[in-house]
Amino acid sequence: MIHRLTDTLNFQAQALTLRSERQRLIASNIANADTPGYVAKDMDFATALRQATGQVPTAGQMTVSTAGHLQPLAGARGEPGLRYATASQTNLDRNTVDMDRERASFADNSVKYEATLRFINGSVRTMLEAIKGQA
Repeated sequence: MIHRLTDTLNFQAQALTLRSERQRLIASNIANADTPGYVAKDMDFATALRQATGQVPTAGQMTVSTAGHLQPLAGARGEPGLRYATASQTNLDRNTVDMDRERASFADNSVKYEATLRFINGSVRTMLEAIKGQA
């Protein structure tokens, strides 16, 4: 029982850390929206979480199925699942930040970060109630 709870909390802690890192990447993209030549970055969260928890992704999971999808980074300094964003429309300064996409990603990631926090909080609260109930 304790081992299962620890594994669950460790998994959620990894997810929270990765959500935080993804939020930092998205914020960096937004901050550089007007920087000529800046290439937006994002994270393949599922792949990064599998790598962080020791589950190696299977072949074919990093394939690009549509031209608008994110491309894997070449030499991403060992950061799991980090990718370059492709430009949604051409522009003269070669900046690939799409503010609509970034705002949507920021909001989505924020909601998922909050959900992860709530899950961890609920798990800890349940564990404390179980401990108090035995006293």
